[in-house]
Amino acid sequence: MSTSTLRIEQLNKVFHAPAGDVIALHQIDLQVRKGEFLTMIGPSGCGKSTLLKIIAGLDTSYEGKVLLNEQPITGPSIQKGFIFQEPRLFPWLNVEKNIAGNLSLKKPDVRKKVSELIELVRLEGFEQSYPRELSGGMAQRVAIARALLREPDVLLLDEPFGALDAFTRSHMQEVLLDIWQRNRTTMIFVTHDLDEAVFLGERVVIMNPRPGQIRSIQPIDLPFPRKRTGSSFQELRAKVLREFEKGEEPEFDAGAGI
Repeated sequence: MSTSTLRIEQLNKVFHAPAGDVIALHQIDLQVRKGEFLTMIGPSGCGKSTLLKIIAGLDTSYEGKVLLNEQPITGPSIQKGFIFQEPRLFPWLNVEKNIAGNLSLKKPDVRKKVSELIELVRLEGFEQSYPRELSGGMAQRVAIARALLREPDVLLLDEPFGALDAFTRSHMQEVLLDIWQRNRTTMIFVTHDLDEAVFLGERVVIMNPRPGQIRSIQPIDLPFPRKRTGSSFQELRAKVLREFEKGEEPEFDAGAGI
């Protein structure tokens, strides 16, 4: 039996416009192992977010195969959780109700799961708080807990920490790694930050634009927890940067990491 949660074969995506067709993704082949943490970097316009939307089932107009657990992805489902750059919480609901969504907290199993997730994302004591009372990092933790509630097979994260300050971003990276190591949910994380990609990922997918293609996939053979200041980390970071610079001029942030 395949150990891949996600399998993409010969994926092509074209946007049709009056000014002419735009090839967003070209000949994408990718397999993501069950329980893997995969990061993805590339310049603006290389199709990273488009690829996440296709995996999420939010865009089904493409050529090729996209399979989750060997089944074609035909639309959104609870098998796929999606985290955007903004938390997108309901301002009229408190933390626990935002996490529960359309599920009733009066049900003991729902209440138990929500409580466990609040502990997992380190928000104990803020159950009754509203989004306006939370920091950016706290709000994003609520969004992560909400996505995990239905135990998705894959969690898709589209630059989820891009709007956070450097200190909060570093803290959120640690929180996310803790969640991943406890749950082993398959994660695909898009970022413009090279340090973030190397710090989080077991493999880093490097993409080229025009058309969007996978240039290479670099394994990050470092144990967790990782230290950004360590020589092994810096050597791998330099290797990934060199590989990226073989393609287009870098437009991502090569020095924003902590």
